[in-house]
Amino acid sequence: MKKICAMIGKYFGLIAVVFLVLGFASPEMFRWVLGKFSGISVLSLLLGVVMFGMGTTLSAQDFILVLKRPKDVFLGAVAQFFIMPFLAYVLATAFQLSPALTVGVVLVGTCPGGTSSNVITFMSKGDLALSVTMTSVSTLLSPILTPAITYLLIGEKIAFDPIGMFISILQIVILPICLGVSLRTFFPKAAAAAADYTPAVSAMAISLIIAGVIGASKAAILANVGIIFLVVILHNCLGYALGFAVAHFVGMPWKKAVALSIEVGMQNSGLAVGLAKAHFASMPTATVPGAVFSAWHNISGALLAWLYINIFNPRFDPDYKVENETNPMAAKA
Repeated sequence: MKKICAMIGKYFGLIAVVFLVLGFASPEMFRWVLGKFSGISVLSLLLGVVMFGMGTTLSAQDFILVLKRPKDVFLGAVAQFFIMPFLAYVLATAFQLSPALTVGVVLVGTCPGGTSSNVITFMSKGDLALSVTMTSVSTLLSPILTPAITYLLIGEKIAFDPIGMFISILQIVILPICLGVSLRTFFPKAAAAAADYTPAVSAMAISLIIAGVIGASKAAILANVGIIFLVVILHNCLGYALGFAVAHFVGMPWKKAVALSIEVGMQNSGLAVGLAKAHFASMPTATVPGAVFSAWHNISGALLAWLYINIFNPRFDPDYKVENETNPMAAKA
């Protein structure tokens, strides 16, 4: 079972795409994902499972870095909640998206960083500790900043309840994370045992959400397939580029710049889907950008990791050059 779970975690990007295709081909198979179980939204339960899994991986050490490197973490939070919302608004305006798609793209932009960014940062040999801390901090800030920035960008045109969104994020994100942290704190052996399985469970939960949303929005996707994928790809890739540019501009070393780039570009798009479903129920298409982003950013993240390791790192990382100049065997390898 551990080997199966490890495989699921390793190939999450591919699995997400498979579920996207399955949801599109057989919508009825995943209709239950957008339904209710004992009066509770199944989608919210799945997101809660993902956030609980994230909580079991967190410890006090992840937040001590805030005190040790406050400038780095502060810059990460500012970049996270400025670059992606700004890009979302610009893209929605430039491509004259419908109100529903605008909502979906903006929610992707205003949500915190996703946990996949930590895996991709590790693959890219970036600053993993900084990545984990930035994800944690942006997630904790999201109950306030996500509704506030969303309201600032679209509140005058599209009515919604920012206070209700604040409460939803507390329920979907903060409460499960607190439960996960509590498990790790008071029952460390149980948390350690669960660590072999939670990434795979989270991956499957996100994949089910993708399939459910894609299936329910099949007609809308067919009508807007080109524009949806184009905007999602631009949003994600420009986020990577601008995140790295900001890090380079302020003089961050290579590993930190890689972490910031990935953290900015990869969003908790599953949360965007949940918020769209809960607060923009009259606009079902609003869930689509988040679902497509969830599948796409895992693919692009893996490609970016390969580029960082094989193309950009040898050319621009001073540590890489020093290591290979002083170690002939490493240079040959």
